[in-house]
Amino acid sequence: MGVRHGLYCTGCCWLLMAILFVVGVMNLAWVAAITLFVLLEKVVPGGIRIARASGVLLVAWSTWVLLR
Repeated sequence: MGVRHGLYCTGCCWLLMAILFVVGVMNLAWVAAITLFVLLEKVVPGGIRIARASGVLLVAWSTWVLLR
């Protein structure tokens, strides 16, 4: 069960782990910001809309960064 959960967690959150590595693994401010963001997605009614909107914004931002 532990291996199964670990694989699920890694598959689900690998991008968040990569982001934390890029912005600083031990930077408490970034860890707190990502934690609050995930909490909003999970707890707030209509969190799926927050998740979709943030996905669109992050794709647009990454496209802008790559094309500059």
